[in-house]
Amino acid sequence: MSSSPSFQDLLRQREYIRFWCARTGWTLGSQMLMVAIGWQMYDLTSSAWDLGLVGLFQFAPALLLTLVAGHVADVFHRGRIVGLCLLLQTIAAALLVSAIVEHWASRELLLAVSVLLGMARAFQQPAAQALTPMLLPPALIPQGMAFATAGSQVVTIAGPALGGLLYVAGATAVYLVCALIFGAAAALMLRVRYERVARTAEPVSLKTIFAGVAFVWQRKMILGAVSLDLFAVLLGGATALLPIFAKDILHTGPWGLGLLRGAPAVGALAMSVALTRRPLRRHAGRKLLGAVALFGVATIVFGLSSSFWISLVALAVSGAADTVSVVIRQTLVQLETPDAMRGRVSAVTSIFIGASNQLGEFESGATAALFGPVGSVVLGGIGTIVVAGTWAWRFREMAQRDQLVRAA
Repeated sequence: MSSSPSFQDLLRQREYIRFWCARTGWTLGSQMLMVAIGWQMYDLTSSAWDLGLVGLFQFAPALLLTLVAGHVADVFHRGRIVGLCLLLQTIAAALLVSAIVEHWASRELLLAVSVLLGMARAFQQPAAQALTPMLLPPALIPQGMAFATAGSQVVTIAGPALGGLLYVAGATAVYLVCALIFGAAAALMLRVRYERVARTAEPVSLKTIFAGVAFVWQRKMILGAVSLDLFAVLLGGATALLPIFAKDILHTGPWGLGLLRGAPAVGALAMSVALTRRPLRRHAGRKLLGAVALFGVATIVFGLSSSFWISLVALAVSGAADTVSVVIRQTLVQLETPDAMRGRVSAVTSIFIGASNQLGEFESGATAALFGPVGSVVLGGIGTIVVAGTWAWRFREMAQRDQLVRAA
């Protein structure tokens, strides 16, 4: 492999491309499935509370099982773990099809399926995250991370729209397509091959389950990168307040809200494509901190803007900056973690990401109640910049990291 591998080199990695296709497919299926479950739940109950329960019933088992799932990912074949989780989601989608056709769909069934999906994804996510470094040489990992992010952003934009379009023909159509997508993704994952180091299965104990937490805490490079992302998203996220900005500040309708929600994904997609073509190689620490600071600046601009188009651009810039941060963080975490620990460390990072997203929405709502929506978003952006500066001083090893992929 040359010192500067090209995108064509990435495309020649057959096992990774198989994994990429499966990952893009299951992300598309997940986006469509959640649109359909949400619509069907509201059709059945007309309750906003029940819509909230759908999210809670997925998040709770994922939170409870993720550390155990990380241990499992470090013991068993990761591709097969992901494949089995996708088969479980295939069964869940098929169950929903059967329930509609045979007229036994209910609120309780949708909540039970939500728990099932949460359990499957708890085991799927750490195994999938820990699998990428096994399918690529180290020099290609940054491009692989960026390419995976690009695929995810495309289907994150397209998935809800496609799910909504299919729902016109009924929830059955969406669930059936999702079952086919999950089934195809499972078949691809069960064919993924990689050189796996044989290791003795450790008995499940508190020590093995929390080994990933201890590892992250002791490695300041990893702790700095993961916690930086946690606090940036926790403070700087404005997604929960977009309906308020769309209606009361930018004076636009549902179409405008849709564009605002999609803007960060568009920026993220553009940056992901750029990083796939021109991967980051030098000044990794400075670029990571700079991306987080830029995310904060873009958040402030959005908060202060009364122009719809300026707000749209600010959100797109925030999405692009966040992608730079995510690619660098994911690459650092995977390369600084030995394979025997990658599943458990990925589980810890999954908890950080989930907590930042969930708590970030709560933080936005709470501060908006105290300071108004503009004050909440602006203070969050300032807080994000302060965090970037503080982390530059507190985690100097991370801040001074030069090469993203160290020479062998």
